[in-house]
Amino acid sequence: MKTKDYSDWLVVSDIDGTLNNKLRRTPKVNTAAIDRFVHSLGGSFTLASARNVQSLRPHYMNLPDVKTPAVVLNGAGIYDFTEEKMIWFNAIPSSGREIIRKAMERFSSLEVGVFTDDMIYLVRPKFMSVCMMAMDSLEHRRCDSIEQVPEGRWGKVIFYCLPNLKKKIKKYVMSLSGDDVAYIDTSVVSFDMVSSTTHKGNAVLALAEILGIPEKNIGAIGDYYNDLDMLKTVSHPACCKQAPEDIHKVCEFHACHCNEGAVADFLKYIEENY
Repeated sequence: MKTKDYSDWLVVSDIDGTLNNKLRRTPKVNTAAIDRFVHSLGGSFTLASARNVQSLRPHYMNLPDVKTPAVVLNGAGIYDFTEEKMIWFNAIPSSGREIIRKAMERFSSLEVGVFTDDMIYLVRPKFMSVCMMAMDSLEHRRCDSIEQVPEGRWGKVIFYCLPNLKKKIKKYVMSLSGDDVAYIDTSVVSFDMVSSTTHKGNAVLALAEILGIPEKNIGAIGDYYNDLDMLKTVSHPACCKQAPEDIHKVCEFHACHCNEGAVADFLKYIEENY
């Protein structure tokens, strides 16, 4: 039987809770399925994550000789690990700096992380932001004020705050904001600011255009709300079994739990149905 050709397909996966299991390790069945899809069937496979380049690198390098550029910073950038360069970037507008300044003046416990295309700047770091950097041993620079952060290519900003203040702080920064920025909940102690045109879905479409892959042949799999825009954007959305019901509602395919190899399950579905 003739082997199928998926050279005009792109499949994109979230990392934590999707490609990786709950212990942050990649099931072997996923690695084998990706290897088959890329090297036997000719498809393009990559990752889409809120992580920056440094944090994403070990997960990307753990893939079986994948060459497709990856989506970083919640869709603010596309990074080519083969060429070691950012090939596409969508920066937060300059209005973001003033929003952060006012929020930090109002809330003394607020910590902020500014993620540029090549560095992380921690503004007034105390505990939460420092712990986040330590988890992945991320290179960063400490600043006393937002004015010390260089202007330019800000991909995303993380607001780190006490759980009991998060709702109040988010409401305040949104009251200062226009329609040029957007906010994403990421945990009980954090939320992100990005450009209003930044999300994983837009970056995936941009990547497909760069690769010359038609929109009808783009698949993506995720597990949580920060994947929702990506899943709504692509033609073939999938989610892991443990995903919230709202995520399942927008998906074409419902894969197994991430611990069991959800990416392999999705790639098998594509091969069997397209």
